[in-house]
Amino acid sequence: MANNKSAKKRIKVAERNRLVNKSYKSTVKTLTKKTLANCEKYKLDPNSDNKNLVMFSLSEAFSLIDKAVKKNVLHKNNGANKKSKINKLVKNFLTSK
Repeated sequence: MANNKSAKKRIKVAERNRLVNKSYKSTVKTLTKKTLANCEKYKLDPNSDNKNLVMFSLSEAFSLIDKAVKKNVLHKNNGANKKSKINKLVKNFLTSK
């Protein structure tokens, strides 16, 4: 256990940052799943509304991944890999009919 004041403060700060980082990572996973669910919806009923929904959720996911990279929650290569993976899946859904 920490003995001095600064070490105790660092423990609190590290815990707070851990929770914030966990929240970012969880939200990235959620938005990825939501994007893929919207792709499935588009595959079943390919109309412009569903396509717009897919594109909106895709941009939302990309935006959050970029923010996580900017705040050093994710490494830049990890963020790029996540974006690439999502984009590849969405592209396959949108092109296949």
